[in-house]
Amino acid sequence: MRPLSMDSYYLFGDWGGYRSELKREGVDFQVNYTMESASNLAGGYNTSTTARYTDQWAFGTALDLEKLLNWDDTQFQFTITSRNGRNLSQHISDPRTGGLSSVQEVWGRGQTWRLTQFWVNKGFFDHLVEVKAGRVTTGEDFDSFDSKFQNLALGSGQPGNWRGDRWFNWPVSQWGGRVKLNFTPEVYLQVGFYNQTPGNYDRGDGFRLDTSPTLGNMVPIELGWKPVFGPDKLPGNYRIGAYYSSVNGDNYASYGGGGYHDKNHAYGGYLLAQQQLTATDGDNQRGLGLTVQAVMNDHKTSKMDNYHAIALTWKGPMASRAEDEVGLGAARIHVNSDYAHMQRTANAYHGVSDYRNPTYLPIQHGAEYNVELYYNARITHWLNLRPNLQYVASPGAVSGVKDAFIGGLSANVNF
Repeated sequence: MRPLSMDSYYLFGDWGGYRSELKREGVDFQVNYTMESASNLAGGYNTSTTARYTDQWAFGTALDLEKLLNWDDTQFQFTITSRNGRNLSQHISDPRTGGLSSVQEVWGRGQTWRLTQFWVNKGFFDHLVEVKAGRVTTGEDFDSFDSKFQNLALGSGQPGNWRGDRWFNWPVSQWGGRVKLNFTPEVYLQVGFYNQTPGNYDRGDGFRLDTSPTLGNMVPIELGWKPVFGPDKLPGNYRIGAYYSSVNGDNYASYGGGGYHDKNHAYGGYLLAQQQLTATDGDNQRGLGLTVQAVMNDHKTSKMDNYHAIALTWKGPMASRAEDEVGLGAARIHVNSDYAHMQRTANAYHGVSDYRNPTYLPIQHGAEYNVELYYNARITHWLNLRPNLQYVASPGAVSGVKDAFIGGLSANVNF
């Protein structure tokens, strides 16, 4: 396929067939660009209409080492990412608290270059056991699924969005890995182990490989089931999991006198239930799908103690647009009441009570709600365009901030 061909899976084409030949031999080059733009059409903390643009580049190579080196059931992945731009959520939320979700999910974790993946995955005993180790991101294995929503609260890896100080999602990597037991092709159990050092998160340390200072470790465990139902073989993705981090964190209930008096470890659990409900004319690549998610975090150290979301997707809404997709989702992110109590106590300690005072901590109480409707248009095999509308109620869970109505556009390009 030539460059810019409508039928090619790559913008730059198939390099005269050489790229496909390399992939068959075990070498897969990956270059991907994602951009997300958003504009507040009404409401928010700053009600003036403005727009923000953010993007991400990903450069990767996947090697099938069984084909290349005759290493049975072994794969290697190397990925470097670069994020740039600004986030509209900082405009619609009170800057003293920030928002809870993000209307541009590709923003965040430091707008910088990072070594995001550098790992080997090895299967044993006819793929009964898998061992993965190296520089990894937790969310690529745990609570993982594909999502086209632009709002962060409706995508994959939700435990890491509400405990981002413990559970590191893409593009932040750390030393670690997981052991996975495949009881059947549909049922598995996996346990992970991830080193926790603040250097993983820092903006200027995207290629830092040491583990100093190690503050502790994070261990997730997940039981998964990936069934297919009926004659149309409708796929499902069901996961239930929990995590524990040995890193000490401030106990919000212990705040007093201008500081915290107790520290505790962090823990939580999550649930993902995803099922395609229908097929169109017997084609299970088209039809209606349902996704339900929930996260529960400990009340001692977590700012967001619980989260719930539900989403519907409709793949192939028209025969003439069989590869397009429509999505509608809603999410609720709840703030720990102990965190709100800490803010009230801090304001009293510093003698401020006026919301307009720049030193006042706006009280984050209750929940922030995020709703999104998108249409994903598969323009070519290498280009997707996705306009969307979003509604953010109580941004940052601050009652004094107006609800915001957002218009967005995202695009994904495979080079």
